Amino acid sequence: MKKNILSLILIGALVSGCNKGSNHTGINPGDTSTTGLPPVETQNKVAPGQQPTFANQTRVAGVSTLFAYHVGIITSNLNHPWGLAFLPDGRMMVSERPGTMRIITPAGVIGPSIANIPAVRNQGEGGLLDLKLDPDFATTRLVFWTYVEPTGGNGRNCVARGRLSNDETNFENVQVIYRGSTPYPSVNHNGSRMLFDSHGLLFVSFGEAFDNGIRVQAQQLNSSLGKIIRINKDGSAATGNPYATTNGALPEIYSLGHRNPQGLAINPVTGVLWESEHGPQAGDEINLIQPGHNYGWPVIAYGLEYSGAVVGNGTIQNGMEQPVYYWDPAIAPSGITFYTGTMIPEWHNNLFVAALRGAHIIRLVISNDQVIGEERLLADQNQRFRYVTQGPDGALYAITDQDQGRIYRISN
Repeated sequence: MKKNILSLILIGALVSGCNKGSNHTGINPGDTSTTGLPPVETQNKVAPGQQPTFANQTRVAGVSTLFAYHVGIITSNLNHPWGLAFLPDGRMMVSERPGTMRIITPAGVIGPSIANIPAVRNQGEGGLLDLKLDPDFATTRLVFWTYVEPTGGNGRNCVARGRLSNDETNFENVQVIYRGSTPYPSVNHNGSRMLFDSHGLLFVSFGEAFDNGIRVQAQQLNSSLGKIIRINKDGSAATGNPYATTNGALPEIYSLGHRNPQGLAINPVTGVLWESEHGPQAGDEINLIQPGHNYGWPVIAYGLEYSGAVVGNGTIQNGMEQPVYYWDPAIAPSGITFYTGTMIPEWHNNLFVAALRGAHIIRLVISNDQVIGEERLLADQNQRFRYVTQGPDGALYAITDQDQGRIYRISN
């Protein structure tokens, strides 16, 4: 097993991360008064002619955490980690994009690769992506994961599951429970995040495969590309999905019109699904997901095509949803989580967003499904943050998509 010297140094001596380089005002729990505070984003817009559709849809007031929090590095010896889940005893299982999964202790000891993971297409943005434990893991020992399957020179989004063996060396009875509708040559925009809801149903997000000729399938109900689906643990379509009785539609589709969705979280106040997705050149989004709703891509979007052209019909169209929040310039949002812990009281029910291009973690203060404050954390670390989640101990944990990927622990 590998042990990271850096983690041994920092896990015992946490690095203070509170209010570094910030001149913005903090807000106390329950305080929604941020009017007049300057935004944290000060760079020029990529699409300066575009205007938000409603107040606080972008460049909201900047806020800062007043409570002293601390940042520790558990390990910096992972190979492009993508997903992280906690075992019942507090250890972490992490997926690495080249096609491996490992178990890591809270002290940073990294276990060997777990055997019997199907081959992945480790090209571009693809490979082994998210992982989630069965909500009944203590009984079933089932682990679910998403990956890009190599198929005839193309790739296809898949969901697999397997039972973690008692000795934790391999996955048993591995099954591919869901295969996407369309293999694609592109190595970009695979998605893909998973989330179990309170009923044990599994949400899975898929990208639209990037290329102009195929991305239009994000608007087509016979394709899984550019969709969020909702399935049972065996991969079948969940009962009550919005297109279950629509002729020609995939019954597993929950929402459509997504570009490259990499974050899913359920708002603890409302119980509604939220999502993050990469926009084109700028226009990264946070969306409030409702069943059967259309989120616009590639018909409407903020930001611009990489050519500099306007996307489709612009930023507004009847029957298509507006993002709750968007960024211009891009920050490349990946995993998201709502913080429900008590370690840092100001953060309660705030949404945290892992930013890849932005190389920081974003804290969004939410009130009545509207963003009212934004803070950027750990920007001094210069890391591509892939995922952020709350641990069973009430701390925030984040992983970074690097050759020497890290696990951070953020706590009081």
